[in-house]
Amino acid sequence: MRTRRETSRTEQRPTRPRRRVLRLAAWALATVVVAACCLGGVVVWQHSYDMHEQRVSIRHGGHVLHGVLATPEDGREQHGLVVYVHGDGAVDATYDGGYRPLWEANAAAGYASLSWDKPGVAGAPGDWLEQSMQDRADEVAAAIAWARGRPGIDGDRIGLWGASQAGWVLPKVAAKTPVRFVIAASPAINWLRQGRYNLLAELHAEGASAARIEAETARSDTTRRLLRRGATFSEYTEAVEGRTDGMTAGRWRFVSENYTADATRDLEALRGTPVLLALAGHDTNVDTAETERVYRKVLGSDALTVAHYPDAAHSLVKESVEQSDLKLALTALLSPRGLFAEGYLADQRRFLAAPGRARP
Repeated sequence: MRTRRETSRTEQRPTRPRRRVLRLAAWALATVVVAACCLGGVVVWQHSYDMHEQRVSIRHGGHVLHGVLATPEDGREQHGLVVYVHGDGAVDATYDGGYRPLWEANAAAGYASLSWDKPGVAGAPGDWLEQSMQDRADEVAAAIAWARGRPGIDGDRIGLWGASQAGWVLPKVAAKTPVRFVIAASPAINWLRQGRYNLLAELHAEGASAARIEAETARSDTTRRLLRRGATFSEYTEAVEGRTDGMTAGRWRFVSENYTADATRDLEALRGTPVLLALAGHDTNVDTAETERVYRKVLGSDALTVAHYPDAAHSLVKESVEQSDLKLALTALLSPRGLFAEGYLADQRRFLAAPGRARP
């Protein structure tokens, strides 16, 4: 039989490891909490931008554009303005937050930024798939007219920023209303040539066989013939045997309305206007060689600044980042300014500081 002291000593032994485990667990939990707080602080800090954002409403064509106006917090009474013209797709005013590093660069140069949800996006009225490139230009011109009547905006320093599909919109805007400058990021020249370039570039990037390239090219040619004769979506669906690859009736109407777009002649409206043409080195969407050739031919060299970003994809995001979903997500969360190609944000800021004179 054990004595009371022996029993007590024996029964207490198992509690010591349990206490040690609890202490370790507590320290582990505290470490996780501290790390999470630190990470959260980094995220908040990285997504804090030196500018003031406010929602605005712009009336156009019987409905309202839902916009965001980002203004520098530098104490000045008036600022220039960069009006944003989206590329293709259902894009909201901030491009899911992707525009904010660009807006901050604008703010550093003394410029506000104006953007809005595409019709039908984020609760905005209308449907962007029902717009022609001219419709889009009319929309931008209406936003510029609204901005010129707004206190705090210098109406003589309003310019445009546009990406990709906006290449067909920017010169149409300039033909309607004076603009101080244009920043064109990865713009295309001809809709059909751009589509063929994109198709072949993606197939080659995938390592497609010659047989597949031939088949996909033939399929693309069928689509072009259908567009030229004004085929319905049902006729298209039947012709491709149901392989629509994401094409919808709305998208078919949109493409049918815009497939003849070509910026070559419209670019004449930009002659004499300072233009920053930003081109990516890994652009599988747009033939940047054609774009640069046409811009130089039409605009000359006096007011045109061409900036090449060898490490960039079509979106001007670093190609190495865009190729990895994980890296893209982490960079967007922890270092959003680091998404963009080396020098791109700084070049934009310098250009705005002295449009037409700054050379990246």
